[in-house]
Amino acid sequence: MLGYVHALNAIDEAMRVAIPSLEQLADVLGLARSRRISRSGHIGTYSYTVHGAGCRFVSGNGTEVDVDFAADGSEVFDLWRLRWYGLSLPEPVDVTDEDLRSAVRSLQPLLAEVRPGWFSVAS
Repeated sequence: MLGYVHALNAIDEAMRVAIPSLEQLADVLGLARSRRISRSGHIGTYSYTVHGAGCRFVSGNGTEVDVDFAADGSEVFDLWRLRWYGLSLPEPVDVTDEDLRSAVRSLQPLLAEVRPGWFSVAS
């Protein structure tokens, strides 16, 4: 669980280095929609694919971080995204929904439930 948060922070840093005008990771959506960047491509050691309300990032070792963006630009994720992150790790981790829910609960107040089943890193 914390690995997902750390990976998200690393992606944010890499994207800001590659695109200095990026104020927050969610700005990737606007850049793709305005065609200033492609909807998919490579930035640094990550490939990315913009989708609907979010973006899927894949690191050089194949680790996947899929995130949606709330209206305020904050990163939000659900248990499905956490599960896929775990399965994509170099040593895959497969856990049940209940284990994921327990892990999320154990990380409060670091993580906040922003709507039922969706979480964000608390600010």
